[in-house]
Amino acid sequence: MLYSVLHLAGRYTTDDLKAFRSWGSITPGHPELDVEHGVENTSGPLGQGHVMAVGCAIAERFIATHYSEVFAHKTYAFISDGGVQEGISQEAARIAGHLGLSNLIMFYDSNAVQLSTNCDAVSNEDTAMKYRSWNWNVIECDGTDPKALADALEQALGETERPTIIIGHTIMGRGAVTVEGENFEGKCSTHGNPLSKSGADYGKTIENLGGDPNDPWIVFPEVQELYAQRAAEQRQIVAQRKQAIDEWAKQEPEAMKRLQDFIDGKVPEVDYSAITHKPNIATRAASANVLATLAEKVENMIVSSADLANSDKTDAYLKVRGAIKPHDYTGAFLHAGVSELAMAAIINGIALHGGMIGACGTFFVFSDYIKPAARLSALMELPVKFIWTHDAFRVGEDGPTHEPVEQEAQIRLMEELKNHHGRNSMLVLRPADAAETSVAWKMAMDNTLTPTALILSRQDIADLPSASGNRYAEALGAEKGGYVVIGPEKPDVTLVGNGSEVSTLVAASAILKEQGIKCRVVSVPSIGLFLNQPADYREQVIPTAIPTFGLTSGLPSTLRRVVPNGTIYGLDHFGASAPYKILDEKFGFTPENVSKMILLSLK
Repeated sequence: MLYSVLHLAGRYTTDDLKAFRSWGSITPGHPELDVEHGVENTSGPLGQGHVMAVGCAIAERFIATHYSEVFAHKTYAFISDGGVQEGISQEAARIAGHLGLSNLIMFYDSNAVQLSTNCDAVSNEDTAMKYRSWNWNVIECDGTDPKALADALEQALGETERPTIIIGHTIMGRGAVTVEGENFEGKCSTHGNPLSKSGADYGKTIENLGGDPNDPWIVFPEVQELYAQRAAEQRQIVAQRKQAIDEWAKQEPEAMKRLQDFIDGKVPEVDYSAITHKPNIATRAASANVLATLAEKVENMIVSSADLANSDKTDAYLKVRGAIKPHDYTGAFLHAGVSELAMAAIINGIALHGGMIGACGTFFVFSDYIKPAARLSALMELPVKFIWTHDAFRVGEDGPTHEPVEQEAQIRLMEELKNHHGRNSMLVLRPADAAETSVAWKMAMDNTLTPTALILSRQDIADLPSASGNRYAEALGAEKGGYVVIGPEKPDVTLVGNGSEVSTLVAASAILKEQGIKCRVVSVPSIGLFLNQPADYREQVIPTAIPTFGLTSGLPSTLRRVVPNGTIYGLDHFGASAPYKILDEKFGFTPENVSKMILLSLK
């Protein structure tokens, strides 16, 4: 549907449509982000597309509020029966209704048929009532009647307090007939199959719809004329909008320059070296210090949290910028409630809108809820920032449900997976102390090509030693993915880790030094970025001829790409409920036990 409408609007040629789903075509099986051709987001996973539209609508209101209403616009979205059923749609509808996003208009193609069943086989809900309960303006009409749809749209455009859903009651496979000419509408088989394989007859159906089976690609003259007229109208609208923006820009040249820089993807200057931290703090607390600075310096950033702002420490941003509220977008913090997946998809939409930076936070273990949206972030190459705290079993008393073990290995697969430009599809950073956290945030903000994941500790971490006295300057080694923290030129063993484990390795190396064993400690906050470095740099940092020992609070496989032949000590089981220092002892993550494991690896 999208490709055909954009073809009529002049964005795709007939040959583009004929190449649908073929190698190298610009019409893949599910539309992928391609602004030049009118595709504004990658779709496919049901429910996520219209949730991105919620994010886009929030971004529009933010820019109109903070700059000028000359940038105001409506955001339109489509949703299907399957999309309405997806849980993410409930989360997003609640948020949009609560905020009163009257600039959002959503068309619901309600044909009562889905891929394998009719909708009444799985649901008897009153969708209209459901959306009304979320403070939506609900309009129902005959979705096969252009005049009824136009009237519904006019009504929606007049709504000023609520988002609108236009429920168009339609017919699946409208006009489809069999080879005998019998009606074949409303069949599940036409949902996912070509007509020729659904039970309908392709030629007879084209004929039934008034087309020529021998040349079904012809666009009727009256349709060409309609779209040509609309294109002329749109050119006038664009000219008028541009004139209004130009007039505003003359009155507010500095604001226009800043906004244009944001639209162009330029990141405001921030002196990360000037951000101060108390000694030996949790990296989530260090992240809070950075967020407080970003709140002062980066005016086009929205941060969100899934009801954990005071725990993932994104509230540092909230305290400076204030919250977004119903009909009030002067704030820059979005309270998403307990809706991790919708929050992430909304942040994707904020990034897609343009001119905005989006970040969202929750506990690392709940990244499991976010991964479907994070995957689309990576596929679309959106520079969103994921803030994941409580990074390991040291969450402690909350127990194994809240203690991530396998999550780091999972998310680091996105560092291994390449995007369509051949880059690591995500930058994943697990900083080892406060200084590295400042550098990690610098890397995240400088990264405008892919999403970034920041994996942060709940518990306090000892600051890493600094030979120069300037720990921040040394931590800039993280910009290469990994670097030497301490150690001689010719060590007996190289100790590799990231996050909380690096300080444990430093402490273990001090124990081993007393036994005459020279250790080098390496921090690798980004495994993927480190492996992108030239081979000679990687060899300088982790020499292949020297024994290597890796320490991770996640699965041992987490470090396997940087410790391919050495010993890796990690966790191969779920966590437990106890104070984190007790868990360190029980699971063998004390410096004393780690030093013993290192000695064993050298035998």
